[in-house]
Amino acid sequence: MPLPIVAVVGRPNVGKSTLFNKLVGQRLSIVEDTPGVTRDRIYSKCEWRSREFMVVDTGGIELNSDDVILSQMRRQAELAIEKADVIVFVTDIRCGVTASDQDVANMLLKSGKPVVLAVNKCDMIGEPPMELYEFYNLGLGEPFPISSQHGHGTGDMLDEIFKYFPDEKTEDYDKEYIKVAVIGKPNVGKSSLINRIAGEERVIVSNIAGTTRDATDTIIENEHGKFVFIDTAGIRKKSKVNEKIEHYSVLRAYMAVDRADVCVIVIDAETGFTEQDSKIAGYAHEQGKASIVAVNKWDAIEKDGKTMKEYQTKLENDFSFMSYVPFVFISAKTGQRVDKIFDMIKFVNEQNTMRISTGMLNDVLAYATTRVQPPSDKGKRLKIYYMTQPSTKPPTFVTFVNKTDLFHFSYRRYLENQIRSTFGLTGTPVRFIVRERGDK
Repeated sequence: MPLPIVAVVGRPNVGKSTLFNKLVGQRLSIVEDTPGVTRDRIYSKCEWRSREFMVVDTGGIELNSDDVILSQMRRQAELAIEKADVIVFVTDIRCGVTASDQDVANMLLKSGKPVVLAVNKCDMIGEPPMELYEFYNLGLGEPFPISSQHGHGTGDMLDEIFKYFPDEKTEDYDKEYIKVAVIGKPNVGKSSLINRIAGEERVIVSNIAGTTRDATDTIIENEHGKFVFIDTAGIRKKSKVNEKIEHYSVLRAYMAVDRADVCVIVIDAETGFTEQDSKIAGYAHEQGKASIVAVNKWDAIEKDGKTMKEYQTKLENDFSFMSYVPFVFISAKTGQRVDKIFDMIKFVNEQNTMRISTGMLNDVLAYATTRVQPPSDKGKRLKIYYMTQPSTKPPTFVTFVNKTDLFHFSYRRYLENQIRSTFGLTGTPVRFIVRERGDK
């Protein structure tokens, strides 16, 4: 099921971004730093009481806007209200209750959404200051004194947020269904692709409102198998909307990726690869999802005998951070090559769930280390004792060595290439965990 969304709202300079960084800082150590991927820090996963959720920072003044600060704040609050399960309204103890605070509070009250009132900059430990009681006037219930800089009080605040999370539900679909997120930037033809797939097959079991907001699940059963296509429809064109709205469209795509087994990343053949594509594709990579790149509107491209090969070569360079991903050139409008997507989805899903025996892995390891000696530093050479695969989705390999700091990134990439050349693993990322012998 999708992760709960917690939106942090408030006027400028009350410490929203500092609170955001404090909340997500506990999990930054497990976020993979992917070369070539630009990540926007406005979203991040958090965990509290063994429950993951997505925290969204609505802070920051947009420099390209001529609107007054209050209008910007109102627009951010409206967006947060629309998308979030819980709102954290951040105020400033030093400023007291301002007219702008009251304006947002009234908006939040009308929304009917759960609101947790955080009064920031209560930096002293001990009894809360008397000024805290003024914030009861906002009508949002008990104010929680916090220090986003030091972390004081954030535990009590998170406990209150936790109360409003929706119940955890098991997935509605059986394991034989492959869940496919169709993602991409606006107007690349995501919905057109799903409509083409559904219209041609004519075997739609049902159209049901997806648990991911602003998404629709389309169930398709055909000779290829059983699939659930998750369409992140309704993403508006960036040139016609405020920058913050585009951030929320990316968030919708992120939530769809979290639910999916396979991601179909749709690229507009006429526009080509963009930074927005790298953000969405990079998130699928980080989450360990099997992926396919579908280059749509291929019918609109003037072609000769070399066009597709040249275009794919360029895309391989653009997607260098996902060198394993396969490409398919399609037209949702005409149906060209759309039927190939089913077999590709099944194939990359199988690759993502592939399990390799320890014996076969270590045969590859022995060959690889004989062919290219492990690196050394100051006379100390890396020794790789053995390798095993503890998990799938994505395939994850634990390597036991004498010194972890000798296991350079370049040699890890070499071993990954050797494993891929032997076992395939097309369309899926792989993970390496390096342990010194004796580590648990």
